[in-house]
Amino acid sequence: MINAIFSQFIEATPITVMVRGIMERIFEPTALDELFEAHAVKQYTRELLFSNVVSLMSLVVSGIHPSVSAAYKALEKDLGVSRPALYGKLNGMELGISQALVRYSASNLESLICELKVNETQLLAGYEVRIADGNHLSRTEHRLKVLRNNLSKALPGKSIAVLDPQKMLVTDIFLNQDGHAQERTMLPELLETIQAQQIWIADRNFCTRQFLSGIAQKGSYFIIRQHKSLPIKEISPLEEIGITKTGRVFEQKIQIAKDNTSLNLRRVVVQLNKPTRHGDEEVAILTHLPISVADAPTIARLYLKRWNIEGMFQVITDTFNCELNTLGYPKAALFVFCVAIVAFNILSTVKAALKSVHGVGKIEAGFSDYYLVEEVQATYRGMAIALPAPLWLPITQMGLTEFAQALKQWASLVELKRFCSSPRQQKKKKPKPTYDPKHPHRSTARLLQQHKQYKRSP
Repeated sequence: MINAIFSQFIEATPITVMVRGIMERIFEPTALDELFEAHAVKQYTRELLFSNVVSLMSLVVSGIHPSVSAAYKALEKDLGVSRPALYGKLNGMELGISQALVRYSASNLESLICELKVNETQLLAGYEVRIADGNHLSRTEHRLKVLRNNLSKALPGKSIAVLDPQKMLVTDIFLNQDGHAQERTMLPELLETIQAQQIWIADRNFCTRQFLSGIAQKGSYFIIRQHKSLPIKEISPLEEIGITKTGRVFEQKIQIAKDNTSLNLRRVVVQLNKPTRHGDEEVAILTHLPISVADAPTIARLYLKRWNIEGMFQVITDTFNCELNTLGYPKAALFVFCVAIVAFNILSTVKAALKSVHGVGKIEAGFSDYYLVEEVQATYRGMAIALPAPLWLPITQMGLTEFAQALKQWASLVELKRFCSSPRQQKKKKPKPTYDPKHPHRSTARLLQQHKQYKRSP
């Protein structure tokens, strides 16, 4: 009977089965509790396990429960602790634990995506590409006592996320509780994680002499937009190289110096066909990749991949509840944001399974993240009742290859038409509606009748 019910869910909503299967493996209680013990500095476990907190917050972030309070009411018996104990755990969640959760999810899901064997071309053969970008969490409500008498916006923190654009996984995140802090304060910590033969793409906020020199010293490479405050020495004049979709491309050799050391760079300038939203008519990009590896048009094309991480932030903002404005404590807000990042990584893994079966082009062309998450929200609770956690043990005990094959089998049952995106068309100019003060009211029925007669007339 149980197998029959499981099969019915696979046929009716394979997407939800895929999401639940990945969640059961990623949120395996023993692994999460070991992660907490390995990275906790001051926090410790009493009655409320870290794995239970992650499981609860994943349901809130995914929209399966509308709030932390609603999720607590639904899972109170399983948690076995009071509501203040839950909020106390959230409010004290250490940043190192939140960061470790993102790294743990990326490490596990990266292996799974590799096993799915998605046929995608490398962005640049022989190099691992990483995209870094900062994000500040939106303001919270003034629920904390220190905020009640102050009408200024309360900012709970800031982060730098690192995206692998090939697998669309957020591999790392760096957190700061100070909502006024600049991204540059987190760059030394980011620099420590950079490995050789990587290419780092970032916007101009990352363009500092120390960061650029640090990347070069690590045996890695960068494609970073030039900041106006960075002093440079021109070695050669700008020369036109070619034309891309975004505009004309120029290149010159420059040099930057720091602490009696210098770094020779290539400066690629794209004169845009259309100004940016900030009014910039050209974009200057700095790199020290050899020209034999990537010419100027290739550098310009790779820099455009930076928008992938902007798309990631857009997905977790529009599709998930990544910023709960009711959680005012910075550590709690940043932890929720990290859980949303993990949810995005799960979403990317589901899409990788779909790509391996239906093809990369079909999924990237018009598959809607919104409709996928909406499907999960609509069916997850019913599945949780019909198929409780013990029935998912065979899924968690599968080997990596076996589970990847199961994901492919479930992905083959997905009807892509149900998840096609509906891109908004460009608005057409319409004449302004008229208003006659002598006739302030109109009969809708009469207007409809007149419209019908007009359409029928030859």
